[in-house]
Amino acid sequence: MDRDRLNNYAELLVRKGINPAPGQEVIIIAGLDEIDFTRLVAEKCYQSGAAKVIVEWKDMPLAKLDQIYQSEETLSSIENWEVEKLKWRCEKLPALIWLDSEDPDGMDGIDQGKRARAQMARFPKIKPYRDEMENKFQWCIAGVPGVAWAQKVFPGLPADEAVEKLWEAILDASRANGDPLANWEEHNKTIHRRCDELNARNLTALHYRSANGTDFKVGLMKQGIFAGGAEKDLSGRVFNPNIPSEEIFTTPERGKADGLLVATKPLSWQGTLIEDFSIRFENGKAVEVKAARGQEALERMIAMDENAAFLGECALISWNSPINNTGILFYNTLFDENACCHLALGRGFDNCVKDYEKYSQQELREMGVNDSMIHVDFMIGSKDLEITGVAEDGSEVDIFRNGVWCF
Repeated sequence: MDRDRLNNYAELLVRKGINPAPGQEVIIIAGLDEIDFTRLVAEKCYQSGAAKVIVEWKDMPLAKLDQIYQSEETLSSIENWEVEKLKWRCEKLPALIWLDSEDPDGMDGIDQGKRARAQMARFPKIKPYRDEMENKFQWCIAGVPGVAWAQKVFPGLPADEAVEKLWEAILDASRANGDPLANWEEHNKTIHRRCDELNARNLTALHYRSANGTDFKVGLMKQGIFAGGAEKDLSGRVFNPNIPSEEIFTTPERGKADGLLVATKPLSWQGTLIEDFSIRFENGKAVEVKAARGQEALERMIAMDENAAFLGECALISWNSPINNTGILFYNTLFDENACCHLALGRGFDNCVKDYEKYSQQELREMGVNDSMIHVDFMIGSKDLEITGVAEDGSEVDIFRNGVWCF
């Protein structure tokens, strides 16, 4: 890949992605496939004023060995140094960049039950620190091609050709060609205008219908708002948490969801592919899941905690989005979720409540923001998807017809 284009992409992730404050520390989480690009991002962080850049290397094959050979007791434990690291993050609030390059089904074959139980055992010890940091720091997730991922997207190609082709697709999807900073300045303005249009309608519910069997209604919080693109942390620092991002999203009201949702794209969850699946809801909760592949993983997902089977997000993306128009199935949620409409199981977003900073977390939960250890997006957008909004007075307004915006 051309060095200048990679340089522009790295600058985008730092300046528009995390936008580090002078003297702030930065953590980069990265795989071993793209060491050179990780170094480039680290250099951009320093050039933007970061005081320290810490790189945490991840390797899925090693993580798979841990899952196979470590006991459940060992996987469930949290070492003292891990707790001290969480305390350090709560104190320092470093910005975080996650360079995602993982193999979409790199964890196939492990004992999913063992893994889930270990995660469930660890989470209560981690949650207080996660809650303490919520909305207080900038973060950005972006894609970098790993070899296994690239050959999944472009099967049959030699590794170097597949990686190059995936680089091209990532840069296109991320609006990183030409002048990426100017591209995102304009893109954020467009997203925010759309959010303003939706928020002015004071919707109380959304009704989804599609010929594939989707027939689903979800309630929205009275205090809820639609958001998207650049956002602010509690200090007022502007950042873009997802690059790419085409979505306009909100957090639905917990307990108000009924009907059937049929997924239109595969889902890679923790290194396991789930394909051709559907989820049926009653009184807000997923009560039945069916999958042609990954049934066990899907069942484990909605049982990760008492709230994992409830919804945390409704996201609206036109079927003719730039990512969907590429015709590429990325097998990666960051990209596939921004191709078309999706919803998410699990944790909702506090900042999808108007003036959320004025409320305690308990008050936000009482308003209807779901709380869970997971947040898993799954795609339900289709070419014939219809979404009808219900206003406060009971009147209906067309939001989507034939998979695209009505306004």
